[in-house]
Amino acid sequence: MTDKQHWLPITQENIQKAHSLVKPYIYETPVLTCKTLNSLASTPQTPDALKGTPFEGQQPARPKINFFFKCENFQRIGAFKVRGAFHSILRVIQTKGNHAQAVALAASTLSIPAYIIMPSISLPSKIEATKGYGGKVIFSGSTSDEREAVVRKAQEETGAILIHPYDHPDTVLGQGTAGLELEAQVNKLVSETPGLSVRLGKDGKGCGLDAVITPLGGGGLNSGTASFFAEPRENGKKIYVFGAEPSFQGADDARRGLKAGERIPAVKSLTIADGLRTPMGEIAFSILSDSSKSRGVFSVTEEQIKSVMKLVVERMKIVIEPSAAVPLAVCLFDEEFRQIVEREAGEDGWNVGVIFSGGNTTIEAMSQLFATSSS
Repeated sequence: MTDKQHWLPITQENIQKAHSLVKPYIYETPVLTCKTLNSLASTPQTPDALKGTPFEGQQPARPKINFFFKCENFQRIGAFKVRGAFHSILRVIQTKGNHAQAVALAASTLSIPAYIIMPSISLPSKIEATKGYGGKVIFSGSTSDEREAVVRKAQEETGAILIHPYDHPDTVLGQGTAGLELEAQVNKLVSETPGLSVRLGKDGKGCGLDAVITPLGGGGLNSGTASFFAEPRENGKKIYVFGAEPSFQGADDARRGLKAGERIPAVKSLTIADGLRTPMGEIAFSILSDSSKSRGVFSVTEEQIKSVMKLVVERMKIVIEPSAAVPLAVCLFDEEFRQIVEREAGEDGWNVGVIFSGGNTTIEAMSQLFATSSS
């Protein structure tokens, strides 16, 4: 990737420039709404749902939420990571996994050979898709240390340039373009159909986004989104950005690390949200530690992730992978998040943008997932 002398500041302006660069190579994925999910999010949880939590015995929150879903599951290779991959490779050309599939596709499109390091426990469908885009797959262990050792060896043997999946400014800037598109699309939607918004402005048009929530693994998407929305809009409005993680086997490293003020460098979790098993990167930690950019990170259980996948299939008629379900699960089930919306939005409510990060799953994988949960 570009070396430090060519690193760009991670700013809204540079995300806009990144979008101009990658636009010919990516899809502008649609933004969808769903009245049923709005209603579910705006209905208080049952007291039983709060048992065993810090909120047991309290009155459940009554937030008012309207959702706008940025469907990166319809993106090329079925995931947002194509944005960062194309931007990174184009920046290398300029100056000199999802990510695996994205790099393979980008390299193939630009006629560049690609060597893809993938954990041996990766889903077979992701491995085959990566190979299908022309990438040479090299397997590694599942921990970050094991992957980095294989990366170093591959670079020594091939002379290849590393395209990092999340911990590099070029990648973060590319991932931030999803937030850029989301804001513009929502503004257009609520202008044309004001009823999609939780409230109307003085001009009679619907108001835009109040908050955005994305999955958080390595942190490229979340920190890129947070950087794009860091500055108040022209009308002085601040759009808040939240992160969402699975809690299983310590996969909520970003939440815990940010709370402690120290990045957690390793994660060993087999959460079903396989795209979020990586530790948060150093760049993401530096960005998300800034409270003016990130309002917080929340985590959810495996069963809550499965519940949301089922809801999205049944109510929206689209398929998302487990990692993509995590942000919506926070909105529906995390009482702390729901209390923030209720307290700060009041009766007006919030328009919440949710980035569905990808849809890379199979019928077999989903059948196994739900067979396990019902047995």
